Amino acid sequence: MNAPTSIQSVSFKQDAQLVNQLLAMLSLEQTNLIMVDVDAIEALLEEKSVLLQRINLAAKSRYEALAVNGFESSEVGMTAWLKQQAKPALNESWADFQKALSQAKEMNRLNGMLINKHFNRNQQLLNHLQGNPVLARSMAEMARPNHNRLHVQR
Repeated sequence: MNAPTSIQSVSFKQDAQLVNQLLAMLSLEQTNLIMVDVDAIEALLEEKSVLLQRINLAAKSRYEALAVNGFESSEVGMTAWLKQQAKPALNESWADFQKALSQAKEMNRLNGMLINKHFNRNQQLLNHLQGNPVLARSMAEMARPNHNRLHVQR
């Protein structure tokens, strides 16, 4: 299972950089969710999707390198490879990477909760408007750009 020499370099440096980018993006997404900036959130969707694809490719590349070097192409193989390296700094970097990955998962979970909160609030408003046609009509009129309003002075 252990290879005496590395045929292909095993690294998680790119993974770590990408996860740090994801953390920054999720933080921005969270700010935009709190500020209810729908345009900014929509603008992040494609960028976030591309970044997640890049993270997936980096992990696959790392797994392939592990397999080429005689290790299981999984996190178990990564753990075995790290043990073989016997470098405390490398183990510390891996632990930091795992922490960042956990932070990204938690931040994504919280952002999902914020999205659900906005969705539920909007659904309640829509239900309320559907039950009150006069209110729905006045809301629609207020939403129209350059609408004419009668101003009554006393």
